[in-house]
Amino acid sequence: MENYYLLPDFESRSVSAENFTGEKGRAAMATEGTGALAARELGQGWKVSPSIRIAPESVFTLADIQGEGEIVHIWMTDTAKRNRRLILRIYWDGCEYPSVEVPACDFFACANYQDPSLLNSAMVAVNPKRAFNCYWTMPFSRGFRITMENQSTEDVILYYQIDYRLCKIPENACRFGAQFRRTNPLPYKEPYTILDGLSGRGAYVGTYLYWGVNNNGWWGEGEIKFYLDGDKEYPTICGTGTEDYFCGGWNFDIDHHYTPFSALYTGMWIAPTDDTYRAQRRFSLYRWHVKDPVAFRENIRVTIQALGWRSDKRYLPLQDDISSVAYFYTETPADVRGTLPDANGLEIC
Repeated sequence: MENYYLLPDFESRSVSAENFTGEKGRAAMATEGTGALAARELGQGWKVSPSIRIAPESVFTLADIQGEGEIVHIWMTDTAKRNRRLILRIYWDGCEYPSVEVPACDFFACANYQDPSLLNSAMVAVNPKRAFNCYWTMPFSRGFRITMENQSTEDVILYYQIDYRLCKIPENACRFGAQFRRTNPLPYKEPYTILDGLSGRGAYVGTYLYWGVNNNGWWGEGEIKFYLDGDKEYPTICGTGTEDYFCGGWNFDIDHHYTPFSALYTGMWIAPTDDTYRAQRRFSLYRWHVKDPVAFRENIRVTIQALGWRSDKRYLPLQDDISSVAYFYTETPADVRGTLPDANGLEIC
């Protein structure tokens, strides 16, 4: 818990459709917006602009803030009709490249956007109905810019609020980053890469996986591996199994049934499979390294094996559909471009 009861040494600010600039005393002044018709008898100050409309195949700047401080909370919900059609990007301190480039639903650990499960973790929450919250602290020294790209062919209505503080940040405050990847299907006997190409000094702080299983049987025997500071063939840190890394045990199996859970730093739940046309089981898994960040000084690479069972108690390398978000902090803003697939490559079918 932060020392919220102490005399604050920061100024509270917030960006939303009611105050695009976050300026002091400038909220709720809109005379036009998505709520203007409903507020026509009440006028200015009465929920005239609670949301934005993002045109098809366009990018909307949610916030462009100058100064020093830290983002402390992001909330949003939207009307998108398909998964992964909204792409969230965050830029730090005037950088032209994003340090976050992730489908919005995956950023909030909810790839199964159309049928979300509630998520009750410390860093991310998914609340009724399809309300996404993020509590990662995100420092900035000269400002930040956040955009949302609508890759769909229809307008999307987005409600959002970005809460931040204007304050002095420590000299050693790192910049937040998140990178998305997907491999579908995973090549035979090849590990899945969660993060690669990140150099410099920092800490790895979280993993979100959305896993589509293409075989019968248990799929999570694979080990996660952290290759740190020049590790080549063998890593410095190696896990013992997929469910072990996500702090579960024995296949998440109680009485021969997967048992979903959502805890402060770890969780697993299952996409529903009772529809006629569902072909495979999909699993969402998160692990926040808030209490156990993985430090690196030069570089880091993170992989996980997809491993099941074949006959005679032999491992079976799986060829599953795996996507991920890696969350991290780096000494300087990271450039995460180059791993985001196109719209077809993102689509969950």
